[in-house]
Amino acid sequence: MSAPTPRARSTGVAAAMPVLRIRSDDGQGGRVTFFELFFDLVFVFAVTQLSHSLLQHLSWRGAGETLILLMAVWWAWMYTCWTTNWFDPDHPAVRIMLVGVMVAGLLMAATLPAAFGARGVWFAATYAVIQVGRTLFVAWVTRRHVLGRNFQRVLTWLSVASALWIIGGLVDRPGERALLWVAAIAVEQTVPWFGFYVPGLGRSSTRDWTIDGAHMAERCQLFVIIALGESVLVTGATISGLPVDAPHVAAFASAFVGSVALWWIYFDHTADVAAERIAGSDDPGRLGRSAYTFMHIPMVAGIIVGAVADEMVIAHPSGHVSGGMIAVALGGPALFVAGHALFKRVVFGHFTTARVVTIIALGAVGLVAGRLTPLTLGFATTLVIAALALWDVRAYQRARRELEAAEHGGLAAEVAVTPSGGPS
Repeated sequence: MSAPTPRARSTGVAAAMPVLRIRSDDGQGGRVTFFELFFDLVFVFAVTQLSHSLLQHLSWRGAGETLILLMAVWWAWMYTCWTTNWFDPDHPAVRIMLVGVMVAGLLMAATLPAAFGARGVWFAATYAVIQVGRTLFVAWVTRRHVLGRNFQRVLTWLSVASALWIIGGLVDRPGERALLWVAAIAVEQTVPWFGFYVPGLGRSSTRDWTIDGAHMAERCQLFVIIALGESVLVTGATISGLPVDAPHVAAFASAFVGSVALWWIYFDHTADVAAERIAGSDDPGRLGRSAYTFMHIPMVAGIIVGAVADEMVIAHPSGHVSGGMIAVALGGPALFVAGHALFKRVVFGHFTTARVVTIIALGAVGLVAGRLTPLTLGFATTLVIAALALWDVRAYQRARRELEAAEHGGLAAEVAVTPSGGPS
């Protein structure tokens, strides 16, 4: 996690509207600010609430409800991420708005465990306040700016989705509430692909979303760190209340190595190269929408589900493996790997065979999982994920050697054709 860097020099657009981030001539506006890191603390709590909720309701219904709530948490954070990409978090007006979002977000996170119960309307109302309130602010301050129409379109559709969230919160039956909230999520998921089209206001193009690609990449990397931090927290908190014996320590070590492997897969090489790719793209809005806004969802979900599995295995390393434990132990890593494969596909334009093989291997473990103990199941899934991380390391090193060899060969050829054999 890097410290913020000094601001780039002002451009004409930013100077005309001080609430906008100051960017250099190449469109980049510096690193994540300390206030953005402070803002993320609310979502550390939210991710913790989600994993605990799934653990307490480990069923198909519980998984579906947790997924719905995760989507709300993700969209609340992600739309704010886009906002702080354009607007300066250190400007007093923007900072006050973000404080309001933090207050509503903290209350929203507190109501997550009972969102499908007595606190449904509170959860929906606080989420609506975040989405509509934040967008209303930016639509107002950009009403005479070139970005104004874009935020007016976003405000229109988020208001529609928020109405569905609130109506769902007022419905008593959990099934009907879930249907209404799924409809709200469908609106939020669909409209970005159609440019937030609104009759009379037109349609946004991804080229209109002149984001700072490096900032977008770093913000999403930090959310992955938040999710992995929850996994590490669960690992330490669970072992702290258990006997320190060989089975529990082995389960603890396996869970921790699994978290390290997930970090390695995402951060060792892909994250930096993907950040460079979006920063240098002539259409960073497209990659920001596809690779970061959408393709990070299964990765974050996979980390949360995997944290639930870690807690279950550490708490009960011996004995019977339940269907729920198999689902989270294999489903978490599979979700993460699938999400990472899609992310690489969008950014780099290809799938890697290793990720397909990894998902097949996890499926093979699932075929025999019922005969294993929780500890051996945990070992097996960690081994599969660690193998992918090691394969990535070797593939990256091989690619570097090939690149260096090609560069050396090109230099040698250049020297060979230079008159008198001297360097050109």
